[in-house]
Amino acid sequence: MALPENLNQFSTLVDIIAKLRAPDGCPWDKEQTHASLREYLLEECYEALAALDAGNTSQLCDELGDLLLQIVLHARIAQEAGEFEIGNVVESLNRKLVYRHPHIFGSVTVKDAGEVAHNWQALKQAERGADTSILASLPRQMPALAYSLAIQRRVAQVGFDWKDIDGVIDKLVEEVGEFKQADNQEQKAEEFGDLLFTLVNVGKRLGIDAEAALREANQKFFRRFSAMEELCRQRGVKFADLSFDQQNELWEEAKKKLKE
Repeated sequence: MALPENLNQFSTLVDIIAKLRAPDGCPWDKEQTHASLREYLLEECYEALAALDAGNTSQLCDELGDLLLQIVLHARIAQEAGEFEIGNVVESLNRKLVYRHPHIFGSVTVKDAGEVAHNWQALKQAERGADTSILASLPRQMPALAYSLAIQRRVAQVGFDWKDIDGVIDKLVEEVGEFKQADNQEQKAEEFGDLLFTLVNVGKRLGIDAEAALREANQKFFRRFSAMEELCRQRGVKFADLSFDQQNELWEEAKKKLKE
C-alpha cells in the first residue's frame, strides 16, 4: 500500500477525509452524519483526557490525532451540505484568537493572567450581546462537576465570589449543617447538590479540578478494590462472604500492597 506524501501536513489529512467520503470511498465514512458522529467526538475527548491524566505524551499525541479526525470529518460533512468548510473553521478560530488577545495583537496592556481572563470574558460578553447571560454559552451537556467549575470560574471573573478561601470553607460548613438538618429525601438531594457545588468552589480556590480529582479517586478505588479481589482469589475465599470488618482489613492490606 502506497502512503500519501507529506503525511505531516494538515492538507494531507483534509485530502484523505475527502477521499474517504467520495462516492467510491469508504462505505462507513460515507454514511456518517453530524448526529452519528456525536458519540465518537465525546469518546475521543475522554480518551484525550485519559492520556493527559496518565501523563502519557505518546498516547496523547495519538488521541489528539483522533480528535482532529473528528473535527475534519465534521467539516467535510458540512462542506458537502454547503454549510461551511474547514477553512471557515480555521478562519473563525484565528479571528477569535486575535480579537480576544488585544494585549498581543493590539495596544491593550495587562498586568497578569487574571486580567487576561477577565478581559477575555468581557470580550466574549460583547460578542454575545448585553442581553445574554455570561453563562449561556456553557453547554449544559458537560459532566456536572465540570459544568459547576466552569460556571463558578466565569462568575468569579466578574467579581461574584468570596474574597478568600476562608469564606468558601465557612460556606461548606454551613452546607454540611443544612444537609444534616434535611428531614426528607427531596431536601437531602437538594442540600447534597449544594454541598457538591461548594466543594467544587473549594477545589477551584486550591487549583484543583473537581472532575479530574474525582476521576483519579475513582481510579484509585478501582485499583484498590481489584487488589482486594485478587487477594481473595489467591486465598480461595469469596469477598461477599467476608464480614465488614474483614473487608476493611483487606482494604488496608490492598492499600499497603499497592504502595510497595
